[in-house]
Amino acid sequence: MKPPLALTAGEPAGIGADLCLQLASTNQSRPLVVLASIELLASRAKQLGARVRLHPVAPGYFPQQSAPAGSLYVWDCPLAAPVTAGQLDTANAPYVLETLSRAVDGCLNGTFAAMITAPVHKGIINQAGIAFSGHTEFLAQRCGCEQVVMMLASEKLRVALVTTHLPLKSVAAAITHERLLRVARILHADLRDKFGIAKPRILVCGLNPHAGEGGHLGSEENEIITPALDMLHREGLQLTGPLPADTLFTPKYLDHCDAVLAMYHDQGLPVLKYQGFGAAVNVTLGLPIIRTSVDHGTALDLAASGKASASSLQVALQVAQQMTERRKSHRC
Repeated sequence: MKPPLALTAGEPAGIGADLCLQLASTNQSRPLVVLASIELLASRAKQLGARVRLHPVAPGYFPQQSAPAGSLYVWDCPLAAPVTAGQLDTANAPYVLETLSRAVDGCLNGTFAAMITAPVHKGIINQAGIAFSGHTEFLAQRCGCEQVVMMLASEKLRVALVTTHLPLKSVAAAITHERLLRVARILHADLRDKFGIAKPRILVCGLNPHAGEGGHLGSEENEIITPALDMLHREGLQLTGPLPADTLFTPKYLDHCDAVLAMYHDQGLPVLKYQGFGAAVNVTLGLPIIRTSVDHGTALDLAASGKASASSLQVALQVAQQMTERRKSHRC
């Protein structure tokens, strides 16, 4: 029997619980275990007027079949403090990280086939005195990986990032020859091994306006990016760039590529989210496990309102399952 998928419910004051509950009304093609507080899910279901049966499960007693219609399998993670929808509480920051740790460890030991994550709130975790840059960095540390890659994907576009959650003033210094080599190799390998693309074609953004304008608008393209791409070309990777980001995201280029490699978070992701928000998925590449996530935040204002959409979560589940079926062995 195939191991179940793991779904972490994210920030308890946000819409994560709402999205998990919505899954009870959909047909799941393989077992799914929600890592959350059963008390939270029951309370949120009552607020939403949703009739969902919650079946407690635990290691050694995980399901081998999908949950019956109208129900969810839940590995209970107790809250530290009561939750009010829409109101953050630092007391529950350890609860959020506990759900993530259980899911990662379960994927590493083979208990789970993949993990899917609902959104967390980075700010409240840091306010609790816990250094936390985001899911991507947390998973890398937990899995012992020196380098991982954040990629968002919609039906028509995939965008991976050289740097992730950094202040803009820190981006240029973080783009080194070695980092570019590692990121591009991971992107190429996972497009091939986890997405089934035999010869991935990757477009690479420049860092500066007009990709540096031949050195007149910045030297990073000439000194760092182009030499790294030349080395990767010699390894057989199909890379085109560095290209100006303001013209790269046009059909002339996108119609002939499998992914875009952007230099920083807000260079590539606004384009993707404009093109496919609500139907995109966040994938962490370079891990020895499979992890996907929604493409949106905690939406505190929508928690318990009945207005949250689970469309991105559905895509994340679908992509995670597809990746489990296609993956080849991979190590950090």
